[in-house]
Amino acid sequence: MAADPTLPLRLTDRAAALGFVQNLLATMGELESVLARESEGVRAGRIAQALAESTPKSELASAYMNGLEAAKANAIALARFAPEGLEALKAAQHRFAAVVETNQQVLATARAVSEGLVKALAEEVAKTRTPSVYGRPSVSPSPYGRGAQGGPLVLSRNL
Repeated sequence: MAADPTLPLRLTDRAAALGFVQNLLATMGELESVLARESEGVRAGRIAQALAESTPKSELASAYMNGLEAAKANAIALARFAPEGLEALKAAQHRFAAVVETNQQVLATARAVSEGLVKALAEEVAKTRTPSVYGRPSVSPSPYGRGAQGGPLVLSRNL
C-alpha cells in the first residue's frame, strides 16, 4: 500500500531513512541532468530544444522541494538513523547549488543577449523609418508624444 502523499513523512528506522536519502539523491541527480542539458542547449543556441524539458523540470523541482521539506522535518531522525546519508545529502546539495547557479547565469546571459538583439533591431528599424531633411534626421510631430515613430515592431516567436 502506497503512503498517503498528504501526510507528512515520518522516518522511524534506518531502512526508511536510507531509502529516503537514496530517493532524494536520485531526484537531485535527475534534476541536475535536466538543468545541465538546458544550459548546454541554451549555450549552443538551441533554445526550443533546451526548453523542451520544462514539464519534467517542474515536476523534478517540485519533488526536490518536497524532499527538502521532508528532510528538514526529519533532520533528527536522519542524523540518528543515517548520519552518512545526511552527509551525502549535504555534499550533493553543494554540487547541486553550483549546477543551479551555472544554469541561472546561462539563462540570464541568454536573456540579456536576446534583449540586446531586439533593442538593436528596433533601433535599426527606427533609423530606416526616420526621414532625413537636408542630410539630418527629422522626426515629424506625433500626437502620441515626443519623437514617437510610427509602426510596430513585429517579431516571430518561431525562431
